[in-house]
Amino acid sequence: MPTVEVGDLKDDDFLLDVREDDEWQAGHAEGALHIPISEFAARYGELTEAAPQDGRVHVICRSGGRSAQVTMYLVQQGIDAVNVDGGMQVWEAAGRPVVDGKGESGFVL
Repeated sequence: MPTVEVGDLKDDDFLLDVREDDEWQAGHAEGALHIPISEFAARYGELTEAAPQDGRVHVICRSGGRSAQVTMYLVQQGIDAVNVDGGMQVWEAAGRPVVDGKGESGFVL
């Protein structure tokens, strides 16, 4: 499983958040693309349109389980994807910014 630590992420890295809507609304990384895992197959085209052509997709969820599933799928599709180890829990604990659905200070649900 290709994995990356939260501390190794740069501000301009492409981030795909696969948590559900209520989790996203409570708090997420600003600038991340949100496609819930429950809708991922139906919305896969949104990812391929938004992701950088020759860049890496960093997949994140709450703790790393759901994002690991999506990462493995993307790798099988030939996409350069990595799982963000520890997910949004580690992101928040590391002091990285978390915003809610209104763009204000959020929290990880």
